[in-house]
Amino acid sequence: MKRKLFCQISPLTYKISVEKNIAVRKLTDILKKESFASERSEEHFPVVLCSYRSLIRRRLGQVDMRLQNNKAVNLSIAAPKVDGILIKPGETFSFWRLVGRDSKRNGYLEGLTISDGKVSSGTGGGMCQFTNLIHWLVLHSELTVTEHHHHDGFDLFPDFGRQIPFGTGTSIMYNYLDYRVRNYTDRIYQLLIKSDGEYLSGELRADNPQPLKYHIKSENERFVSEKGTVYRCGKVIRKGIDKKTGEVVFLEILRDNHAKVMYDTDNIPDIQILS
Repeated sequence: MKRKLFCQISPLTYKISVEKNIAVRKLTDILKKESFASERSEEHFPVVLCSYRSLIRRRLGQVDMRLQNNKAVNLSIAAPKVDGILIKPGETFSFWRLVGRDSKRNGYLEGLTISDGKVSSGTGGGMCQFTNLIHWLVLHSELTVTEHHHHDGFDLFPDFGRQIPFGTGTSIMYNYLDYRVRNYTDRIYQLLIKSDGEYLSGELRADNPQPLKYHIKSENERFVSEKGTVYRCGKVIRKGIDKKTGEVVFLEILRDNHAKVMYDTDNIPDIQILS
């Protein structure tokens, strides 16, 4: 029998482990003396680099809609804490440093959470949708992602009106699983985030134009049966294209997906499974 980790022994040991990780992250940030984005501007910057909005109450398998409704509340609390934030040259954007702890004391409700490839619920659940949106915006810029966690290896829900390629999501947990971005450019970037209860909407703006435009898409996406288990495979490609010449300046593979499908594919007509 595999020996349990300390955090797996009981709810108490799990809580101790979480608090330890939170304390370690806070101490690490103090010692690093990193410059974090904190200034906001109500004036919108002139250059729109990318905009997107995502439906808050999505159909996700058999997930209780109460958790989706609670997610709408959680996002309405968090969105104003990021809206208007400026990411200046040399600064790092940290999601959790701006949003703070997603606790009951701060008004957050029980929402959908994901752990070890399994769907569960917990206070503040649904916040990954927030960082998913930010990550999508950032991928259309010259900002550098310095911390990004992912629900590695699992395809948890069937597609429902998917517009963003599978594999570009995020996984977060206060505060030691963060989403962080650093500005190594000479531009100032601005994030605008709004939640109206139905959609979470975002824009990434800048004070000056970028020389490149960015395209992100899936390639060779397919479902494959391997020894009786279905996997979602394919690559997520990011291209940087010179605005003046139209030439592809760079091409990178963001994700090479090989994700175990965690839902029943038999009754989904759009899915063709290869062997």
